Amino acid sequence: MPLKCLLFVLASLIVTHCYSQDNNTEIRKSVASFVDGLTVLQKKRALVDFADTMRTEWNNLPVGLRPRVGINIGSLTDVQRKSLHRILSAALSSQGYLKATGVMHMDNLLNMYYDTLLQRKEINEDLHSRMRALQWSHQQFYLAVFNHPSDSTWGFKLEGHHLSLNFTFHQQQLAVTPFFIGSDPAEYSISDYAGWRILGQEEDLGVKLIYLLSPAQQQKATLSQAVPGDIITSAESGKRLIDYWGLPGSALNKQQLEVLKQIIREFVFNMEYEKAMVEYDKIIKAGIDKVYFGWIGPYDEHKAHYFVLNGPTFLIEFDNSGFNHEGNHIHAIWREKNNEFGGDVLKKHYQASH
Repeated sequence: MPLKCLLFVLASLIVTHCYSQDNNTEIRKSVASFVDGLTVLQKKRALVDFADTMRTEWNNLPVGLRPRVGINIGSLTDVQRKSLHRILSAALSSQGYLKATGVMHMDNLLNMYYDTLLQRKEINEDLHSRMRALQWSHQQFYLAVFNHPSDSTWGFKLEGHHLSLNFTFHQQQLAVTPFFIGSDPAEYSISDYAGWRILGQEEDLGVKLIYLLSPAQQQKATLSQAVPGDIITSAESGKRLIDYWGLPGSALNKQQLEVLKQIIREFVFNMEYEKAMVEYDKIIKAGIDKVYFGWIGPYDEHKAHYFVLNGPTFLIEFDNSGFNHEGNHIHAIWREKNNEFGGDVLKKHYQASH
């Protein structure tokens, strides 16, 4: 390699590394600022030991079904809530921030949604009461900080109905998965919010790709079975996707491959830009031709369907099903293989220290 090219590559690596360190420091400062602004009693709820098993567990169910660790947004003052949003702004991109806060706001709309259905007599009092008992509200999202941000190894989790953000730090290394996000309904149908789709881009790109495939490619990509009704690797299932099935990237043409990459970017670039670039670069270097695209169900966004992207270093699942398989309730997840909750980062650390 010519000397000029080598120097350019080295300079690029140094700049990227510095940017990543700067951003990790910004996230650390924002979390530390949030913790400093809590009362003594609030800190007892928000600060959790890094070894606590809740750190490596996640869930997307409403708090009425699954209690959470940490401190809930509803117990914070306005100043403290503003500080929490600074954490999200530092850790997520603008699109990721809007999706995450959109999910939280959707929980408020769900109450209004079922109130409207009751008024229209489209549901009965019993169903309305059961829905209310799930305790939907943006106030029921919880932030837990594992260890203190001043420690070399620490992390935080923001979690509630249809959202689980998991960040794990070891020195200047950062792991950001599992990243779960969902939306019920997938498309809001009433009031001033009619037509709102939090995860519309993810769905549209998946549908676009399946339609770009030839009939022969569609046949290979599609698994002939019932739509799962949830992501296969859901928190409650305990399952893992080991086998690769569907259509590999090596079988796609240039246009199809570009849409495949757009789907990946739509998930990965929910993170802050520099971290997203690091993760996306890992995926590309591992081989986009080794990423498998699989589909289950009709090729129709208005009917229950599921798709998966399974690569050497990552997994993306998208399920639009719902309780009655009406195709209006989305669950989606991005997983980094072997490094969820910082597994790979921490493993290397523990091996080096023994």
